[in-house]
Amino acid sequence: MTAEPTSATPAETTDKPSVLFVCVHNAGRSQMAAAYLTHLSAGRIEVRSAGSAPADAVNPAAVEAMAEEGIDMSAGTPKVLTDEAVQDSDVVITMGCGDACPFYPGKRYEDWALEDPAGKGVASVRPIRDDIKNRVQQLISELLPAGTAG
Repeated sequence: MTAEPTSATPAETTDKPSVLFVCVHNAGRSQMAAAYLTHLSAGRIEVRSAGSAPADAVNPAAVEAMAEEGIDMSAGTPKVLTDEAVQDSDVVITMGCGDACPFYPGKRYEDWALEDPAGKGVASVRPIRDDIKNRVQQLISELLPAGTAG
């Protein structure tokens, strides 16, 4: 009789890098970044997003801007930031959440200075979206070994 494998072996927890995107409302910037990272990494990076004060719904202009890129965020829902989400992530990228993001030693932290798309139309959200895409592509090149991206 063989033992059943556990649900989280050390190999499983280190196979994929994990990234948490945090902004205040988890309705625009962090949702777009998470959607891009999920799409562009093709499942090779574990992706989370959360907000320090989540909104009721994802920003419709952000949903529309991402749809133009062929990425459907319409089913996304803002989530509250938890200590566990930070602890379970290798990289924590903040987007204007200030001191609301918990700090844990050993994590890679970055702060992306991005304009808040709240209250803006899709035309104003597109440049923010494009900036996020460029940053996500750079992040992928840093987290995944050469030859595995794309």
